[in-house]
Amino acid sequence: MEGLIVLVLIGIMWIVSPRRWRKRLISPIAAIALLSVLALSPLGLGLASWGLTHSLPVDSGEAVDAIIVLGRGEEFRHRRLEVVQELWEAKRSPKIFASGMLDAEFVLSRLKEAGIPSSALSGERCSQSTAENALFTSAVLYPQGVRKVLLVTDPPHMLRSLWMFRSYQFSVIPHLSPTPPQHNAPKRLVTMLREYVGLASYKLSGVFEPRTTEQLANPPTEVVEKFSSWNCRLSQP
Repeated sequence: MEGLIVLVLIGIMWIVSPRRWRKRLISPIAAIALLSVLALSPLGLGLASWGLTHSLPVDSGEAVDAIIVLGRGEEFRHRRLEVVQELWEAKRSPKIFASGMLDAEFVLSRLKEAGIPSSALSGERCSQSTAENALFTSAVLYPQGVRKVLLVTDPPHMLRSLWMFRSYQFSVIPHLSPTPPQHNAPKRLVTMLREYVGLASYKLSGVFEPRTTEQLANPPTEVVEKFSSWNCRLSQP
């Protein structure tokens, strides 16, 4: 409705404006407004979402070495907790690993309160990006022999996360956690556009390049030092 109102107002401006203004001012404004309306329409949002999710593998339902849940901010936490609890109750894995500076501790504490044994819960609280999610998770789980994982994050974020974790030799089964219902069309569009930019940036910078077994067995010195000095590793007492 808001988009229709904007287009009607631009149409009125076109009719009442002098001819010289139409080409210089009204036409560019109209083009931008039309593109915005199309992008925020169900069709535009659907196409943007399809581009990020259509190639994702389907969750096969098989057991894995670990469930990895990625932090994505406060709005996403509760739905992810529900998803992870369902996966645990379905006996998909004996381990749950939470990754993310602002989310991991909260997720692990709530999962423990929900009755999941402390021995099954671990994580890291230092990562501040998708690349660091994969890097720091690998630094902890690779030495433990974890190779096949269920990866839990929201639909827009999943493709970048999948490619990132695959680059660390994880066999990844994606399991989508719903986008918060309070996300309106503009917020959903911004989230998806940010993911397209992130995918392009990671691809161009070579971040998705596969790591060798030697690289995985010997994490960078700065990672080891950060884990020690920042007390990154998490477990539930």
